[in-house]
Amino acid sequence: MTADVVPETTQTYDCRQAFADELIALATEDERIVAVCNDSVGSSNLVRFRELFPDRLINVGIAEQDLVGVGAGLALGGFVPFVSAAGPFLTGRATEQIKTDAAYNGLPVVLCGQSPGLAYGELGPTHHSIEDLSWMRAIADLAVAVPADPEQTRAAVRWAAAHDGPTYLRIPRFKVPSITPRDAPFEPGRSLQLTSGGDVTVMAVGTMVSRALAAAETLRAEGVGVRVLNMTFVEPLDVEAVLRAARETRGIVTVEEATTTGGLGAAVAGIVAQKHPVPMRILGVHREFAPTGSAAFLLEYFGLTADGIVSAVRDLVADDRHGGAHEHG
Repeated sequence: MTADVVPETTQTYDCRQAFADELIALATEDERIVAVCNDSVGSSNLVRFRELFPDRLINVGIAEQDLVGVGAGLALGGFVPFVSAAGPFLTGRATEQIKTDAAYNGLPVVLCGQSPGLAYGELGPTHHSIEDLSWMRAIADLAVAVPADPEQTRAAVRWAAAHDGPTYLRIPRFKVPSITPRDAPFEPGRSLQLTSGGDVTVMAVGTMVSRALAAAETLRAEGVGVRVLNMTFVEPLDVEAVLRAARETRGIVTVEEATTTGGLGAAVAGIVAQKHPVPMRILGVHREFAPTGSAAFLLEYFGLTADGIVSAVRDLVADDRHGGAHEHG
């Protein structure tokens, strides 16, 4: 399966619309809900929110450090601010404010990284948000959640609004299929097991979860049982699920639409190396700037497809069978 994600017969959905709809529903229920953006009303899907609540949307212009500072100030004033901007600019330009103003003070600021990963495609590395998971995961007391579909996006928005502390949410740009079971829990430090399998565990987040499921289906036909975990929270991570996978399967493959230097793969590897070493493959962008191309091309280029996951699992299984050396990545 290529980077265009799913067969044409599979219906896909826009997580950004789910984000906007849930935010409006929350704001209707709770007057404390406000939105703050950086001249990104359209790209953050806040046009309808602005129409319904014109006095509860603050547009600070292209000034991301002010963006987070204003959000922190609103939180101190008793509001619940959803601070929304394109992922690379929110996290890259305002890391200090996220750390000092929001996280250090433990404020309920919801940081919404729109169109993360490689979603901006041809706009190049300046607009790719692949470092955000590494940067945000490094900040103490900041929850980092990566919903995989519209159902989880709605749950993430509602959870973050009630969370007594700062949150970073990744809101995918391109459409994905619905893969979350009905009434599935959305809790920090809790993953969702979507398939069972005793050979290899694939741990994925965000847009990669549906690809992991497609890969598992292909591998099942080859007699390889794959346990797919939607990790959802990169921080706090589901440590128990990681250790179960290390004990119960032959190895772990992680896959994220992000750099591998500090995100999901690095988090899992740190646990595995210290507690229960097993073979691993870490899929993502390996500390490089992407070439110019569409999002679909770039996902294919970096092996962030169902076929790429299949290859990584096959490689891990073959290496394990032959007793070869195991390398992360």
